[in-house]
Amino acid sequence: MLNTRIPAFITALLLIGVCFAQSEEKKIQQQEQPVAAAPAAQPQKGRVLGIGGIFFKSEHPGPMREWYAKNLGLSGQGGEVMLHWREKDNPQQERMTVWSIFPANSKYFEPSQLMVNYLVDDLDALLERLGKAGVKIDPKRQNAPFGKFAWIYDPDGNKIELWQPLDPANQKLN
Repeated sequence: MLNTRIPAFITALLLIGVCFAQSEEKKIQQQEQPVAAAPAAQPQKGRVLGIGGIFFKSEHPGPMREWYAKNLGLSGQGGEVMLHWREKDNPQQERMTVWSIFPANSKYFEPSQLMVNYLVDDLDALLERLGKAGVKIDPKRQNAPFGKFAWIYDPDGNKIELWQPLDPANQKLN
């Protein structure tokens, strides 16, 4: 008849293995526990909220607009397309991104062929911070019925437009 008793050293090895496995399982469970988030700090003023516009030049803006309308569904009044969206942190706030093709001889965003417009929450604060950081800032400013504009240049010399829309509550320029 076979001896069914497990020798003591095998029992000890099994117990050590079980304890080790349980210890490792606890470590994994502790690592998976969500960490309490630190209280959110107030966001810095002068932040980019989204893309306010995408503009580029074409030798043939009319046919180019037709191509984009036919193939990508980008069509709108006067050649500009308004793409509406809502802010992630403030879904009640509707925004839009303007997409437009300019004639090749347009000087609006020289020296670039393409210009991105960034929607910002505080143009003055952003320009102050960028100036301190040594970013090239165009001295020109524009106040329009729909917001304030300024321009900066990236290290490659591409022109970037910054736009602070009017505060809908005030409907006036700051």
